Amino acid sequence: MLIADDQTLVRTGFRMILENAEDMRVVGEAGDGAEAATLALDLRPDVVLMDVRMPEVDGVEATRRICAEGTGTRVLMLTTFDLDEHVYAAIQAGASGFLLKDTLAADLLSAIRVVARGDACVAPSVTRRLLERHIGTGAPPASAVLDVLTEREREVLGLIARGLSNSEIAVHLFLSEGTVKTHVSHVLGKLGLRDRVQAVVHAYECGLVRAGTG
Repeated sequence: MLIADDQTLVRTGFRMILENAEDMRVVGEAGDGAEAATLALDLRPDVVLMDVRMPEVDGVEATRRICAEGTGTRVLMLTTFDLDEHVYAAIQAGASGFLLKDTLAADLLSAIRVVARGDACVAPSVTRRLLERHIGTGAPPASAVLDVLTEREREVLGLIARGLSNSEIAVHLFLSEGTVKTHVSHVLGKLGLRDRVQAVVHAYECGLVRAGTG
C-alpha cells in the first residue's frame, strides 16, 4: 500500500489502520500528487490510497500518471463527498473506485482487498449518480466504438451501467452467472477497460446509457 494525502495526521491515521491488518503493508507515504506518482512507479504497490484534492499536482493527475504506466498498480480515491466532480475525473483517469474519508475502518480494508484483487469497489449505482450529474442528459447516440461488441455484450454492458450485479444480469437475461462473467470479461477486454467502474463510465460517454433511463 502507498498512502497519498497532503495532511500528515490523515496519513498517520490510515497507516495505523492498514498496519493492523495482517495482509497489508504500507510501503510509503506521499504528501502530494507528484510525489505519489513517483513513489508508485518506484515502489510498485498493489494499491495507492489517493486523496483526490492535493496542492500542486492533485490526485486526478497523479492517478493519470500512475495508470498510464500500466504497472498494475490500482488507485483507490478518497474524497469528502460522493458527487465530487474530481472523483469523476479520477475514474476517467483510471481509478478503480472511491471512498469517503469518513468510511469505517472495516469498510476501508474490505474495499482495498477488493481493488487489490482487480475488481472495483464502487457500487455501480453510486457511480451512475455521479455520471448523471456530470454527463447530464445530452449524451450522443451509441458510438461506433461499441461496434466491436456483440449484441449480447452490448446488452450486458448496458445492464452493468444500470447498476446490476452479475447475478442480477444472469436472472434478467436468463443466463448462468458464469456465462455473464465471461461476457463481462469480453466487454472489458474488447474496450480496453480495467474494471466495471470504467465500463459504466464508457457506457454513458458512448451514449449506450443515458441519464434518467433504466
